[in-house]
Amino acid sequence: MLSTPDFTEITPTAEVRTSTHGNRAKCLQRLVRLDLPVPKTVALRFETVRAIAGGRMPDIRALLDVFGQGALLSVRSSSQMPDWGGPGTILNIGMNDEKATELAATHGQSAADALYVSFIRAYAVDVLRLDADPFEGPITPRLAKSAFEAEMDEPFPQDPCEQLAEVLKSMARAWEGTTARLLRQAQGAPADAGLGLVVQEMALGIGQGLSGSGVVQFASPETGEAQVTGRWLPQAQGRAALSETDAQFIVSDKRGKSLEDVAPEQVAALKSAGALMRQRLREEMQIEFTLMNGHLSILDAVRCPRSGRAEVAVAVALAEDGIITTDEALLRIPPFTLNQLLHRQVSPIAARDVLTRGIAASPGAATGKIVFSASAAQAMAAQGEPCILVRRETSPEDIRGMHAAQAVLTERGGMTSHAAVIARGLGLPCVTGATRLMLDSRKKTLTVPGRKIFHEGDVITVDGSTGDVLAGAAEMVEPALGGAFATLMDWADAARDIGIRANADTPEDAAMAQRFGVDGIGLCRTEHMFFDPARLTVMREMIFAENPSDRAAALDRLLPMQRADFIELFQMMQGQPVTIRLFDPPLHEFLPGDRDGIRALAEALDLPVSRVQSRIESLQEFNPMLGMRGVRLGVTVPEIYEMQARAIFEATIKASRKGAPVVPEIMIPLVSARREVELVKGRVDAIAAEVRSKTGQDFTYRLGVMVETPRAALRAGEIAEHSAFLSFGTNDLTQMTYGLSRDDAGRFMSAYVQQGVFPEDPFTQLDVDGVGELMHLGADRGRRARPDLIISICGEHAGQPSAIAFSRKAGFDYVSCSPFRVPVAKLAAAQLSIQDKNLPVDPKVSV
Repeated sequence: MLSTPDFTEITPTAEVRTSTHGNRAKCLQRLVRLDLPVPKTVALRFETVRAIAGGRMPDIRALLDVFGQGALLSVRSSSQMPDWGGPGTILNIGMNDEKATELAATHGQSAADALYVSFIRAYAVDVLRLDADPFEGPITPRLAKSAFEAEMDEPFPQDPCEQLAEVLKSMARAWEGTTARLLRQAQGAPADAGLGLVVQEMALGIGQGLSGSGVVQFASPETGEAQVTGRWLPQAQGRAALSETDAQFIVSDKRGKSLEDVAPEQVAALKSAGALMRQRLREEMQIEFTLMNGHLSILDAVRCPRSGRAEVAVAVALAEDGIITTDEALLRIPPFTLNQLLHRQVSPIAARDVLTRGIAASPGAATGKIVFSASAAQAMAAQGEPCILVRRETSPEDIRGMHAAQAVLTERGGMTSHAAVIARGLGLPCVTGATRLMLDSRKKTLTVPGRKIFHEGDVITVDGSTGDVLAGAAEMVEPALGGAFATLMDWADAARDIGIRANADTPEDAAMAQRFGVDGIGLCRTEHMFFDPARLTVMREMIFAENPSDRAAALDRLLPMQRADFIELFQMMQGQPVTIRLFDPPLHEFLPGDRDGIRALAEALDLPVSRVQSRIESLQEFNPMLGMRGVRLGVTVPEIYEMQARAIFEATIKASRKGAPVVPEIMIPLVSARREVELVKGRVDAIAAEVRSKTGQDFTYRLGVMVETPRAALRAGEIAEHSAFLSFGTNDLTQMTYGLSRDDAGRFMSAYVQQGVFPEDPFTQLDVDGVGELMHLGADRGRRARPDLIISICGEHAGQPSAIAFSRKAGFDYVSCSPFRVPVAKLAAAQLSIQDKNLPVDPKVSV
């Protein structure tokens, strides 16, 4: 073994480390330790490669002496992490006139010529960066050398030392280039990340006997199931087998020729090598190999590329086989990978005709016909036709249309706009902020600049995982919620140490939440129950009522509807907590905004159009999100909250008769002052006493506050005196802390993030410094006043791993997120708990 400060021959005992020589070098040493047939290899340290980039070369002659006279070599990059990339591989270094003559005698003239031309082309184009055109086409070595001399004004170099030195310099300098540095930093690499290089003796893959190259793996890249996949190309080098149209299968296949048909022993050896790597490297590996005159060489092995579904299946299978622990399996899955299992996705091999790109607001993908209104979506759904609801922005009026649609696309909005929040709750793909779209709802057209005009009924595909809007119908991959996914969720539940609830507004939402195994409902937004057409008219009658008694009469008609909703919800979540937020939005959201809607409402209420128009105008506000909504309605129009409290308590009594007692949690929205809580609590308690007296039944309930205003966080100590729980609504809390509209911030947020004003979009990632400080203050002050106070997050941030980390550290009891974010939240919570045990993260090898 030869070892110098600059390079080291890879042997079982050599000092080779990932931190000094890179991932590939270390992996090759592991393969050597497993006694696999790896060609002789030398590893160059990060420091050596940096020195080469700066002009100081190692002893090239000494390096070549490791391989002996006349050896052909390859050079591959070896970055510390595989995702950080690196320059492409250069093959057949050392090829010259003398070696070509020698190979012609042993391998035939055509093979020798092919190897020589291939190296001249790679050396000229990839190493010296010459124009590729003179070296294209079926040319001979003589013509290739002539083209090289014409470009360089010097003969093609014959000295292997010179060839290898130029290759090393080219790769070292490419790594230091600006483009390469930015690309790897985008993958999480530090600015000063080093590059190692490995110099390996060529296993040619070209010969008169059975020769060629291939790539094989033993788990399906799509599903993760045990399956031999890969390609093999006779008389070839490198990874050409992956792309050549005449490449063959590895194992016998009725679709065409295979390596196993002619070399069953070599395929058996590959299978044995794969099984050994799986057991000892504790991972499914992809093997790059060559055969030369029937002799197998393993050139490299990398973690096999795979989809999110395969990622989960492989990790679970390794744990079930006892190769890794369940904790390690959980740590190997990036939480957001689960989105690929929970939703339909555009197939990774599908053609993508991208019309425009917006904000990826809710994951998954769907294809359907364009519709421009909620009523059109419902009509389309009634005919069994999938549709995409396209709106400038959605409002609560669009809820039914969103239920009917397969996906939602909006011109405006961001990650926490109405469309995004509701779509995530429904599990609908959603793209918001597609500002390049020109929507004309009156003409029912959608124009994409530079493309055709789309009309209602035209088919598009919305990819909420990437933000892409595609023309036509794209090929899809279906979700997978059983098998390995279910097992992983069981392990996550056993490992996590914080509660995970779901935001659920309907029984359908609750059913989905139960499917994912939640700890209860952390937010039920009751206003969404009022947009059913049968209820909307009654709701509008209540809004138009002139006095409390008329309002109460209209609310009496809504009471049984609300009660039925809550009975169904409580029965579905029997024995688990359900937090119901009292009515929150401004009243004008329930009123029509167009002439046809106003005329229809006037007819329904038997009122003059002018009076309806006047009433609607009187309810308009300059800034409705900061106006007459939430607890302010509960204080000034108390009949609404009284009706809801009565419906909750009557439903509690009825639902408790058939199972475990229901303990509802009633949440007051948009609180800013203790007195608001006192007023609402007094009325809710009075309704509870009235229901107990009337029914003769006792029940328990909790009353708490949704902390959405900075003042509520700052005054949490006095608010907690009247509250059993505080739940931070981080959507509005972020909006009010920053003074930003979450629906409009998308117009400039990317520029702010790019220029470093904000590290991340605060509506996407919880701002732990600003908003988080308010939450810390609120939690600390609240618990000082009431030590048993339950504290949680119920805003859209709650499904984010960073917000869960914040909540655990702050001692919160649970987080509550959209049902389809529950698995992501569970996995993130489990990983954080495991990491707190100081276990090593992803210890993949035992050799």
